[in-house]
Amino acid sequence: MLTIGSVVLGVANVPRAAAFWMEALGYVPRDEIEPDWVVLIPAEGTGVQLSLGLSATPPQDHPRIHLDLYAGDAADQAAEVERLVSLGAQRVDWDLYPDDADFIVLADPDGNRFCIIDTGHG
Repeated sequence: MLTIGSVVLGVANVPRAAAFWMEALGYVPRDEIEPDWVVLIPAEGTGVQLSLGLSATPPQDHPRIHLDLYAGDAADQAAEVERLVSLGAQRVDWDLYPDDADFIVLADPDGNRFCIIDTGHG
């Protein structure tokens, strides 16, 4: 049986992306950060790996695949959004929000979209 070993993001600058995602998620490099590749793992040892690979392809405005990061409630979501923005994420003027959205769309320093989900939302 197969399992997912790692989620891979294409980035324009691996060291910059690694610095953002390590701070954002509390991850550490599994091995040395190379100019074109790094695998990040949870500092606590269990969880999904995040691999960052050098890519010349620009990020998509409406990506088919993205990360959902879970927050406990609306207050936690707001605090996490502010924390991530302070680390270099950018708010995205998302044109596809439903009326009662439980998510906020951000972009990492390379422009990759990801969502912060309020898991306590109705």
